[in-house]
Amino acid sequence: MPASITAAYLDRYRALAADSPAGLLPLTGAQRRFLIGRRLAPQGGRSDLVPLFFAYPRGTVDPGRLARAATAVAARHPALCGAFATVRGTPVLRVGGPSAEAARVPVAPGETAEGALLAALLDWPADGPALRLLLARAPDGEEEILALALDHAACDEHALGVLTAELTEAYATGEQPAAGPDRAALDAYREAVHLQLAAEDAAATPAAHAHWGRRLAALTGAGGGTAHGTALLSARLPAAGGAARTAVFPALLDAVGTAAHHLYATDGPLALGYPWGGRPPGAPAALGCFLNTLVHPAGSHTADLEALADDWWEDLDHAGTPFDEVVRAARAAGAGWTGALDAVLTLEDLGRRPPLAFDGVPGRETHLGGRPLAAPLAVSASHGTDLLVKFAWDEGRFPAASARTAFERMLAALRGHLS
Repeated sequence: MPASITAAYLDRYRALAADSPAGLLPLTGAQRRFLIGRRLAPQGGRSDLVPLFFAYPRGTVDPGRLARAATAVAARHPALCGAFATVRGTPVLRVGGPSAEAARVPVAPGETAEGALLAALLDWPADGPALRLLLARAPDGEEEILALALDHAACDEHALGVLTAELTEAYATGEQPAAGPDRAALDAYREAVHLQLAAEDAAATPAAHAHWGRRLAALTGAGGGTAHGTALLSARLPAAGGAARTAVFPALLDAVGTAAHHLYATDGPLALGYPWGGRPPGAPAALGCFLNTLVHPAGSHTADLEALADDWWEDLDHAGTPFDEVVRAARAAGAGWTGALDAVLTLEDLGRRPPLAFDGVPGRETHLGGRPLAAPLAVSASHGTDLLVKFAWDEGRFPAASARTAFERMLAALRGHLS
């Protein structure tokens, strides 16, 4: 078996770091994919963004205090300092000062605050800051909207909870920013990334390759890829409790697969990607991107949930296999699949993310369509006091009427499974 992709990367990184005068830190597999993907993107290399949007009563947020808080928080975390870069063909994090920005976005006459924020996010350059806090208010609006946006290479679900908590605290205390992360933070981040890379290397086993080759051999690729010009539908369902809570994710896998097959008008299996994972056991809780993208071969008809869950649990036994290795295994098994995802699914437990509050005023989370997506169909679910399901699609690829039908079919399948 050839050396793993992770092992080959580590060899290149060590050679680079040995003779580099600047501080360079390695990247996890997910971070490397984000960096390589933006370099190859035909749209000019936009960053993959993770935005949250919060509404506050007019006048709640002081932009100057917000800017100090953003810089102070970024300075604590190596992933929010310096810049992601490619040096001699090797993706790395170049250590530096806080990479954060907080600014008020002007709203032109006739424009909405939401539209102004989306335009600002779409204009985020690939070499822009890792953390941005953008505030906008229509001239006659009683609310102002705050976008908390991160370069996906610097964050995962754990990181979002850390940031909302730390920004709330830094805003309240008026903490003055440091010049950058201290030695302890750098050492913790380096240790966490190296442990993640060791886990990724160890997970690229012959057994894992055999599993993913068997699971994904029939994928052909229905034309996935990134999407721009997106629209959004949403619905709230009752929160699942008791035994039903463990069925939420497999139910979502099946329901999203049902919707995707309607949109793509195909009976063949589709590549449905979803983030999974976390920091390796014993790793410091460093902020960054410690996840993997798993792939579910979504079928064209509503599945027996118990059988689907059995397959999913077996997939989780190989959840550490890096995405690049999964693609390699699928293609070696005969799949005509490039690795582009036909749909993506995320599930967030809102109990893990404290509210973002300023002087005791928590933001009301809101949701905006129109931002770039990692696939032509993206479904995100948030589990809290209820189950909020957001359904975003590429308007240039799928007609609105077809998307609405797919959305209703998805909700029907989800209700059927969780009832």
